[in-house]
Amino acid sequence: MNHSNFNRRQFLKLAGVGGAVFASGLPGWAEAQAMAKADDFLWVQLSDTHWGFQGAPNPDAGGTLQKAIAAVNELSPQPDFVIFTGDLTHTTDDPQERRRRLTQFKEIVSAIKAKDVKFIPGEHDASLDRGKAYSEYFGQTHYTFDHKGVHFIVLDNVSDPAAALGEEQLAWFKSQLDPLERDTRIVVFTHRPLFDLMPQWDWATRDGAKAVEMLMPFKNATVFYGHIHQEHHHATGHIQHHAAKSLIFPLPAPGSQPKRAPLAWNPAQPYSGLGFRQVAAEPAAYRFDLTEYPVVKKT
Repeated sequence: MNHSNFNRRQFLKLAGVGGAVFASGLPGWAEAQAMAKADDFLWVQLSDTHWGFQGAPNPDAGGTLQKAIAAVNELSPQPDFVIFTGDLTHTTDDPQERRRRLTQFKEIVSAIKAKDVKFIPGEHDASLDRGKAYSEYFGQTHYTFDHKGVHFIVLDNVSDPAAALGEEQLAWFKSQLDPLERDTRIVVFTHRPLFDLMPQWDWATRDGAKAVEMLMPFKNATVFYGHIHQEHHHATGHIQHHAAKSLIFPLPAPGSQPKRAPLAWNPAQPYSGLGFRQVAAEPAAYRFDLTEYPVVKKT
């Protein structure tokens, strides 16, 4: 995105849905050369599609994903990339059915216009076979990539059924961070939250605090995740954590009721609580404009 033809005010006006802005300090002289190559860009985060889920509370469980993809394809400008932050499919004990759902999901998302589509496993995809089937369809469960001045790191906190990253992956994470300058722009994608949001609801990562501690020396680090089926924002020190809505059913606010259970479908406001997120990134200022979109626009 180039400010000469598309500035932040125009972006927010275009979105017209509701957004939040999160920013860090301006770059110093030591960063000037690297930031000269950076450019503003957009990405879209979708999460918790649970393909294969049937029944209440979503009477359109077989159609919501397609509607979300259609909404993403209508965005202008189109995002540089789209990322699904886990639970692509709904859990099943049958390995053959698991692969059938992964196949169907992959076929459906092939309709996305964006040239680059990335994926992260959720526990529904990976915990019963430690990511074996998921890896057959989508490759590595943790990886890195760079885009226009931002270093992205994908962590897998679901393939271990104990809801942990594990010592091997933590060592890998450290190896990815050690060579980086402390002012590197970093975005981490996970499925579960890395902090203890609500451990009794499985809204935590057993050793997530170790990963957060590794990120602490970096002044420009942000985490985007899914799993909790709702928009949520939290800070551990200077590190911001942003959860995305689900595309299948919303869940209650943390601790707002005795048990975690899907919220009921509202016929008067169908698809309420479901949606996806567009992020406008300004790497030079380490700034993110978050805009939440509904699956289906209100008429």
